[in-house]
Amino acid sequence: MEDGDQVIKKFMYMNRKSPYGTIYALESLEVVLIAAAFDQDVSLVFADDGVYQLMKGQNTEEIGMKNFSPTYSALGDYDIKKIYIEKESLEERGLSLDDLQDLKYEDEDDDWAEKDSIHLVSREELAEVIDQQDVVFSF
Repeated sequence: MEDGDQVIKKFMYMNRKSPYGTIYALESLEVVLIAAAFDQDVSLVFADDGVYQLMKGQNTEEIGMKNFSPTYSALGDYDIKKIYIEKESLEERGLSLDDLQDLKYEDEDDDWAEKDSIHLVSREELAEVIDQQDVVFSF
């Protein structure tokens, strides 16, 4: 490798906490956006109570916290298109993909066609994806 060459590592951010009540979800989102702004290869996982972070129609008025959930729709603008949802976590909470935000990115190699960023995976499939990462952060 020559001086000045940038090594791009695969970074995975695992979101396992509900969106409100702790700072984990918001902190994860901020770190993910920063990493993506520096052209890192970013993947996101939503498992356990983390699946609630992507729920449609969140309203935080009664808890007095800012609703940051609309920010997830900007992930595609940061070239974040590998968003993994653990299937079993959804099922255990009585949820389906229809309950979650529709996250898309524009594929520049396909005439800017909008494509889904969300990949529904089993726990077994997720373990394989995790094994392919260089760095895994858990929030």
